[in-house]
Amino acid sequence: MNVFVIGLGLIGGSMALDIKTSNKEANIVGFDANEAHMEEAVSIGFIDRKGTLEDAKEADVVIVSIPVNVSLEVIPKVLDIVKDDTLVFDVGSTKANICTALENHPKRRNFLAAHPIAGTEFSGPKAAIRGLYTGKTNIVCEVEKTAFKLQERGFKIFNDLGMRIRYMDPKAHDKHIAYVSHLSHISSFMLGKTVIEKEKNERDIFDMAGSGFESTVRLAKSSPAMWSPIFEQNKENVIETLEEYIANLQKFKELMQQDDYNAIYKEMADTNRIKEILKGISIKTS
Repeated sequence: MNVFVIGLGLIGGSMALDIKTSNKEANIVGFDANEAHMEEAVSIGFIDRKGTLEDAKEADVVIVSIPVNVSLEVIPKVLDIVKDDTLVFDVGSTKANICTALENHPKRRNFLAAHPIAGTEFSGPKAAIRGLYTGKTNIVCEVEKTAFKLQERGFKIFNDLGMRIRYMDPKAHDKHIAYVSHLSHISSFMLGKTVIEKEKNERDIFDMAGSGFESTVRLAKSSPAMWSPIFEQNKENVIETLEEYIANLQKFKELMQQDDYNAIYKEMADTNRIKEILKGISIKTS
């Protein structure tokens, strides 16, 4: 199987690592806009050689793992040149815009819209790890628009990587992911910003920071090059979640001002049920 990976960071690199493990005969070519990333990927060994976008012409599978705004430009160009029996799938965190952009593409049947719910706060080829996708959910949108034989090829890869599949409408995907992923990243970035600004005058803050602070701001170490386009592509849903989040923060502040600690206790107790909702989810995924 000839696999062409576009984007050699954490997500694309981890997928390439596991494809090599599950399919010893896979030939993996990689392309990244950053030349240093391609050199690192070859050195690490999860791609066999560096490529250009033209290598998509010879691929059986093309994996697109680049910022979502760039995907909107790259994926149509890739579909223009791939063979009729080539599968192209992306792993982006937003799905509505790409599905709309490809709606009338002559090779829409070659494309599978996917979003593996997996990751860490690290980026680049050196962040790639084996087993990243084991036990993780992979959201697939508009599966009926992908040729059945190409669906099978994609699901074989996803199964080999240990992922479970869930089907979802792209607009519903973007709305839900704004709450459970995009909002958490914004919260982490802004908490980190708040503490950094205060730390200019109070050096003791970081000496006092414990595991709670560390786990809460972990996502603030994520790549702005990846997350800024995500917020742009999912703007309306992200703003809606922010409005609700800010309203809850404002309510908490008002309860503090009113010395209503019974109400604060109830707010926290009601929220404790998140433990059951999230039971079994690894803290190291995002």
